[in-house]
Amino acid sequence: QVQLVQSGGGLVQPTGSLRLSCAASGFAVVDRGISWFRQAPGKERDWVSCITYNEPLTFEPLTLYEDSVKGRFTISMDKSRNTVYLQMNDLKPEDTAVYYCASDLVFGASCSEMSRRHASELELWGQGTLVNVSS
Repeated sequence: QVQLVQSGGGLVQPTGSLRLSCAASGFAVVDRGISWFRQAPGKERDWVSCITYNEPLTFEPLTLYEDSVKGRFTISMDKSRNTVYLQMNDLKPEDTAVYYCASDLVFGASCSEMSRRHASELELWGQGTLVNVSS
């Protein structure tokens, strides 16, 4: 059973913090990286961040972030729990969206590649969780 199971969404006030979890089963996150996407109401599903443990060519860990979340969001990996986290600090109303973790048989090997993909190109998805940043 290859799947991603998410948790951690909810309602939070602006400037608040929230941590999302993405637990993988059927594969190891050290072998296949994870991306976070988000989809605001009426908007496209956009890439937010990614993490790999062994990036192709460099064979070193790699994390990448969309510009609007740099310095506020931190992606991390707990190898023992086979789980990827997205720590979200200083949340803004424009962060409100359904957040999805995702991977792919091919593109999941590379954080750099996943950051360039449209959501429709990735095959494995978590169920999504709503993050509502509102006062």
